[in-house]
Amino acid sequence: MAASEDTAAITVLLVDDEASLREPLVDYLVGQGFVVLEAESAAAARSLLREKRADIALVDIMMPGEDGLSLTRHLIEAQHLPTILLTAMGEATDRIVGLEIGADDYVTKPFEPRELVARIRSVLRRAGRSAINPDGEDLHYLFEGWRLDPLKQRLTDPEDTVVPISTAEFRMLRAFLDRPRAVLDRDSLLDMVQGREAHLFDRAVDNQVSRLRRKIEEDSRNPQFIQTVRGGGYRFAADVTRVPA
Repeated sequence: MAASEDTAAITVLLVDDEASLREPLVDYLVGQGFVVLEAESAAAARSLLREKRADIALVDIMMPGEDGLSLTRHLIEAQHLPTILLTAMGEATDRIVGLEIGADDYVTKPFEPRELVARIRSVLRRAGRSAINPDGEDLHYLFEGWRLDPLKQRLTDPEDTVVPISTAEFRMLRAFLDRPRAVLDRDSLLDMVQGREAHLFDRAVDNQVSRLRRKIEEDSRNPQFIQTVRGGGYRFAADVTRVPA
């Protein structure tokens, strides 16, 4: 089957120790036009990523050796890789932990492959990594000397020093930059950043805002950019412009 317009050149890292799930899923994803890197363990996934690049990861939580949550944290913090968790019905606590450390979404086994593909596409759109970039993706965000490149997820400070940010921090910052000076409540932010089950993860917003403040604020205890609005949520209190790359 030919690659569809929105999956062309998208590489998926699939990490699951169950060959009975992994192998038919690889066939399905390839049939949908994705390139698939296949790993049966966290160690195999780490080894693959030393040689190859992926656009998104699908990670089983329960695996022998290093578990999926530990690998997910590495993928988010070190690889800046959007990640979807593959979970069993009884892993609600692990799902919450996974989303709080920055995983983009989850699907519960057994799942319909078509649903998984829809979630992959949705996560890639939110992360700005679809094969066909939407209008304006080549424009950078500028605020008070800071610059955010949405295609590379690259943040630089007023001295042009790169400030490392995770995929989740990037999505949070971009949500604010798209709506400067607007009050965004937690549900709205979660819908924009996580895109699913927002009401379960209120504290994930506060944790993410705290981490982002430590990256961009001179004094995170007295923030000038991301301000708390009592009873309302948060507001990005600076002017934002979009400029060519």
